[in-house]
Amino acid sequence: MTNGLNIPKSGALDFLALGALVHRLDPGITPFRKATHCDIYVSGGEYNCAANLSDCFRLRTGIASAMVDYPIGELIAGQVRAMGVQPFYRHFKHDGVRGPNMATVYCDRGLGARAPVVFYNRCNEAAAQLKPGDFNWKEIFGQGARWFHSGGIFAALSPTTAELIMEGMEAAKAAGAVTSFDLNYRAKLWNIVGGPERAKEVLNRIVKHVDVLVGNEEDLQLGLGIPGPEVHAANKLDPGAFLSMIGDVAKRHPQIQAVATTLREVRSTNRHSWGAVAWVHGQTFASPTCELDVVDRVGGGDGFAAGFYYGLLTGESPQEAVNLGWAHGALLTTYPGDTTMATVEQVKAFAKGGSARIQR
Repeated sequence: MTNGLNIPKSGALDFLALGALVHRLDPGITPFRKATHCDIYVSGGEYNCAANLSDCFRLRTGIASAMVDYPIGELIAGQVRAMGVQPFYRHFKHDGVRGPNMATVYCDRGLGARAPVVFYNRCNEAAAQLKPGDFNWKEIFGQGARWFHSGGIFAALSPTTAELIMEGMEAAKAAGAVTSFDLNYRAKLWNIVGGPERAKEVLNRIVKHVDVLVGNEEDLQLGLGIPGPEVHAANKLDPGAFLSMIGDVAKRHPQIQAVATTLREVRSTNRHSWGAVAWVHGQTFASPTCELDVVDRVGGGDGFAAGFYYGLLTGESPQEAVNLGWAHGALLTTYPGDTTMATVEQVKAFAKGGSARIQR
């Protein structure tokens, strides 16, 4: 079967994301309290998909975001260019002391029995100040954009970011683009702006404009208020608990055409069992499963989403789209940082059952 999505055949952009750009400080396996140095990665839940689709899958992508005109902003903008993503920035001036700032995410990777730890400094974040009217959607979509994407991380930053997402979604739909949204429920972000009740109110309003939804069982419960199953899955790779909730999702938001998620059983910080599943037009499609030796788990879900979107954008069947997302997400966890270092050829080979044998 075809995937059934009415995606425009062409456009100046294959994919446009709306979200915050951040820089992640990563001391590797050393906890921050003992760290003496760290690496810097450019990230953002929404941006990661655009970067992955550009760098690995060779699509034309863009990011609408805030940019602060100071050295950290220049660092981030340089990495956006390096990943081949076209920027649409609302620029802010830094006052030299307080900001506005580009957000910082701190994440030490953990090891074995020691879990990764993530915390933030999003004080006076420029992206949280973005609001409706900051982007000329008519001009952006006038060039042609096939797919528009945003997510729950950006929605949680402020009341105005949620309204901006809805403005972008409405412009995208008017221009004929497919819309997607990754629920990406982050309790630390929502807890300071009203908690789960605020999240449910905001996210349900946004999802009314969405064609393709990404989110796991917890995202659906905490983000949308979808009741959880009475009987939980025997293990994290069993899609039963997730699929049992899809009927309620479709009833509440009947315009949604696809819902997808990763399936992950964490055996230790560096050893995961990995799968994925999607519901597309009433049918279910599950990936194979594999065992992952994880270098850096951050960004794996965005890696899945990008591969899944790539399959749909290029007219693959839902089964092949799920397999591509599963394969790309798996590969992404073997690299440091939040965005891809894979090639589309490597992803397709893994999706078809490729092995880790040396390539000579």
